[in-house]
Amino acid sequence: MSTKPTTTDLEWTELDQRAVDTARVLAMDAVQKVGNGHPGTAMSLAPAAYLLFQKLMRHDPADANWTGRDRFVLSPGHTSLTLYIQLYMAGYGLELDDLKAFRTWGSKTPGHPEYGHTTGVETTTGPLGQGIANAVGMAMAARYERGLFDPDAAPRASAFDHTIWAIVSDGDLQEGVSAEAGSLAGHQKLGNIVALYDDNHISIEGDTATAFSEDVLARYEAYGWHVQRIEQAPNGDFDVQELHAALTAAQTETERPSIIAARTIIAWPAPNAQNTEASHGSALGDAEVAATKEVLGFDPEQTFQVDDEVITHVRKALDRGREARAAWDKQFQEWRSSSPQRAAEFDRIAAGELPQGWEGKLPVFEAGKDVATRKASGEVLKALGGVIPELWGGSADLAGSNNTTIDATSSFLPTGNPLPEAGPYGRTVHFGIREHAMGSTMNGIALHGNTRVYGGTFLVFSDYMRPAVRLAALMQLPVTYVWTHDSIGLGEDGPTHQPVEHMAALRAIPGLNMVRPADANETAVAWREILRRHSAEPAPHGLALTRQNVPTYEANEDAAKGGYVLLEAEGGAPEVILIGTGSEVQLAVKAREQLQATGVPARVVSMPCVEWFEEQEQGYRESVLPPSVTARVAVEAGIGLTWHRYVGETGRIVSLEHFGASADYKVLYREFGLTADAVEAAARESLAAAGR
Repeated sequence: MSTKPTTTDLEWTELDQRAVDTARVLAMDAVQKVGNGHPGTAMSLAPAAYLLFQKLMRHDPADANWTGRDRFVLSPGHTSLTLYIQLYMAGYGLELDDLKAFRTWGSKTPGHPEYGHTTGVETTTGPLGQGIANAVGMAMAARYERGLFDPDAAPRASAFDHTIWAIVSDGDLQEGVSAEAGSLAGHQKLGNIVALYDDNHISIEGDTATAFSEDVLARYEAYGWHVQRIEQAPNGDFDVQELHAALTAAQTETERPSIIAARTIIAWPAPNAQNTEASHGSALGDAEVAATKEVLGFDPEQTFQVDDEVITHVRKALDRGREARAAWDKQFQEWRSSSPQRAAEFDRIAAGELPQGWEGKLPVFEAGKDVATRKASGEVLKALGGVIPELWGGSADLAGSNNTTIDATSSFLPTGNPLPEAGPYGRTVHFGIREHAMGSTMNGIALHGNTRVYGGTFLVFSDYMRPAVRLAALMQLPVTYVWTHDSIGLGEDGPTHQPVEHMAALRAIPGLNMVRPADANETAVAWREILRRHSAEPAPHGLALTRQNVPTYEANEDAAKGGYVLLEAEGGAPEVILIGTGSEVQLAVKAREQLQATGVPARVVSMPCVEWFEEQEQGYRESVLPPSVTARVAVEAGIGLTWHRYVGETGRIVSLEHFGASADYKVLYREFGLTADAVEAAARESLAAAGR
């Protein structure tokens, strides 16, 4: 088979075309073998994916975590075979047997790509729109990383410059999160992201004319993107020369993000299945697979056919990866020699370590003084900003309320933005009123690595973020949500803004740690623990913080254990335990005083984070909540779903099982029965039920 290039513009040989057609055959066979999946898009996108992995991307299949690599995001995760087949061909560790095990128990090739499960997968995709928003976050992180380590280099001249490549689908671009992320990327002028839009006009319900008719490129041009369109070749396939030229032009555009709309035919060149909705999410059938193999020049009787010369050819990606890595290493070492202080900072950050002495910068708040936990959080961020340069973040247009401004003189905004504090490497991110994209871009920032990101909004608006939060938990990403105005305590804004079910609903997400500090000192301890866990025990964390002032107690390091004895019973062993969280701990403290005054020894347990508490050894948990003390009360200004397992059959819960109202928060607490008297009464009921 000839290896002579078919044109002089791109080195594209008959062997390259055979490799692309092999990818199409593998996609058909993998879905046919398991009996379900999405073959059509993997078939039509094979030339594009091959161009990226074999001709354009800077990557080293021998080291999928190389700092200098380009990133690739497959936003339509249902076409996971598009990615798996290229990982197999390039030498990332997948083999033919892994493709044969597609979508089966224990395989390396699950139905949708999963970060941390398959080498070479940069993010978990499947819920449409999330991937392209992750890619925007990666592009933001790449710019901030450049600012940390090599801010003065010329464009495209730094070892930290790289491209974020993404494939997006009609479905991705219909989801609202992609619009939010696209707007943000255009505003930020992220010239390091290239998106290829698979414009195949097919969705599950048929032609996209059923639901999607706008001019996508005009929309993205209005966002501030560089746009291109390429049409299919006369035979219905990609014109690889035109596609290569468009991708190259997009990569050289450094002032704007780029999107290329490519008209494709799903399931090309299947004689009967091409351009049908059935080919999107169903096996083609034995007869259609055989017919397509004949069209492509493959033996219809063989399955998973990969010619020796094809695998030898595509595995040369390993050699190219080594060469690219060697060239980058040379550039990287030159940078290290010229910037020894920044190189030392890079080593620390890449290792996931924090600067020496950083904990000494954490504020300690005076006991007895009332402070809102949102304000305490803001003080922590300002204190740490000067010593942890990789810590950055912002808010969805609520910085003044969330107290998320880490540096008021430094905003992450592109060159040319008229604001006086604007700079391409600024510390404070203005996500705009785009909570969903904020959550998804934060995931991309965390996936990119070498920074620590946080983002803030009101707790009630975590609803807008929930798909991204769930994926952060699924991927175990160390992102931090600063969710303020955490209860009816926000007052007059009323029930639209007052979270009631949110804490319980967020605690229900496996792997998400929700932290609701009782006071300013617990807030400082919580931030310290979150930062400590960033690399050692990566997971997303949500901080639920008060708008209203709350009493400050003496600092207690055991707050990092999620639950601890804040006040011990006096006059004997505790007869009742009062469990509080957040702003309701003060109600437990007052109720304890009233119980103690009548001779009832009562212990107060503050439980800022049930997830951290559940991680502790049983001995510690039982020392805080002794099984022998069955009279218990939990109090929280939200639904009580979380607390049944802690209070048991004889316990009581003082909670809010309905929406709030518009009034001063003190009135709301009184009218809704969230008072120290209510906690005391519940304690006496529990004591009676426990036979005390």
